Amino acid sequence: MPEHVKWNSDVDTDVPPSGDGCVECDASGSWWFHLRRCATCGHIGCCDDSLNKHATAHAMSTHHRYIQSFEPGEDWFWDYKDDAIGQGPRLAAPSSHPADQTTPGPEERVPSDWQQVLQDADR
Repeated sequence: MPEHVKWNSDVDTDVPPSGDGCVECDASGSWWFHLRRCATCGHIGCCDDSLNKHATAHAMSTHHRYIQSFEPGEDWFWDYKDDAIGQGPRLAAPSSHPADQTTPGPEERVPSDWQQVLQDADR
C-alpha cells in the first residue's frame, strides 16, 4: 500500500476467506475470471475483468476499502479509496483459491467462448 496508509480496523488479518470462489457467482451459477479477497471481512468476489465485478460491488456497498488478490502466487493489495496498488499485511490462510481450480472458473460453468464473452461485455 502507499506509505501513508496506516493499517487499522479496516483490515482484519484473522478473518479467513469466505470460500474458494466468488460468493455471488457461486450463488447464481455464474463464473469468474480472477478472484479478489476483501481484507476487512474475507468476502471473495470476482475481479473487474469478470462479467459481474462482484469484488468492486462488495467494496462499494460495504465501504471496505482494501482487497487482496486471491490468485495463487499473487499477494498485492488494492486500495479503492486511494485508487492505488501496494503491499499489505499477511492475511489468514488460505491466501488463494486452490491451485488446481481453473482460471477462469469454475471449469464446469465457463463457456467455451469465454474470451469473446468477456470482450463483448467490455463494449
